[in-house]
Parts: sequence; structure tokens; C-alpha cells
Amino acid sequence: MRLVLMGPPGAGKGTQAGVISGMLGVPHISTGDIFRANVSKGTSLGIEAKRYMDAGEYVPDGVTNAMVRDRLTHDDCRPGFLLDGYPRTVEQVGELNAMLQSAGHRLSQVLELTVDIDEVVGRLVKRAADQGRSDDTEDVIRRRLEVYFEQTAPLTAMYDAQGLLLRVDGLGSIDEVTARIVAALAIEA
Repeated sequence: MRLVLMGPPGAGKGTQAGVISGMLGVPHISTGDIFRANVSKGTSLGIEAKRYMDAGEYVPDGVTNAMVRDRLTHDDCRPGFLLDGYPRTVEQVGELNAMLQSAGHRLSQVLELTVDIDEVVGRLVKRAADQGRSDDTEDVIRRRLEVYFEQTAPLTAMYDAQGLLLRVDGLGSIDEVTARIVAALAIEA
């Protein structure tokens, strides 16, 4: 399976990505991990990305796309993958489709974890307090969620129109959410 996992901050994407990728026997690929790996290895893309990251700027699509393209060529991606944090823009959707098409593949599904905003805000405020992150105030978290929804609405609309989007309630225990995902994807648990 070739999956994209979407959902707002605090929806439990990382947790569910680890569980589901393990069940499917495919790698969980997060853009954050790809960035860190390229930076730590000192690759040309890592050096370029680090310049933007150190300046607190968004890493341009071209650099991100190149890193993802490279990662998807690794042997462990042959049976599939679970992408987390990519694509984030309409342009990246087009690039991902082109990458897959050139390899004779296409996405299997796009899974979106849906959540109650107030529940997620509470979760993130608690996490910020537990981790001593005083800059993560409720207002900052609410703004981050607004930006997420503004940026991803066009993507989810595209994937929905292509018949690839599955929405799954992301609230509840880890096991409850996993069970919903397994049912939605019709995979063996």
C-alpha cells in the first residue's frame, strides 16, 4: 500500500503511522525524519535545507520534493510506504503523483484523521505544559490549526475528488483509532 496520512497537529498521526506502517510492513516516512537524515549526513539537499531551517524559513518545495523522491527509491519502499507530512501543497501533490507514475505506481489511499478542535487544543496545551514549552499558548496553537486547515483544504478536496480520501475519527484511545483505520483500509490487524 502507498498511503498518505493527514491530520492536524495533535491528531495522533505519528502514533498511528507507526502502528499502521508496522501492520502493513511498509516504512513510515515523515518529512521531518527525511530532513534530519539529510542534514546529519551532510547531503547537498541537507545542506540546502539546513540554510532555510536555520533561518526559520519554509524549506522550498523543490528541496522537499527532491528529498522525498530520493527516499521513495530506497528498497524498503518497494512494497509501499506511509507518508506523514507530505504532501503539504497542491504543487507537492502533483509532484508526488508524477514520482509515483514514473515508477508505475499510484497512491492507494489518503487517510485523514479528523478531530474536534477544542479536544486537540486541550491536548496540545497539556503537552506544551508537560514539555515546558511556554511559547505554545492556546492562541498560538489555535492559529497553527487554522493555518493547517487553510493549507490542507485544497489537498483534501483534490484527494476526495479522486476518490482516494478516507476520513477517520482520530479521537479516542490509540487502539480505538487504530481499529477504525484498519476497518477503513480493510486490512488485517
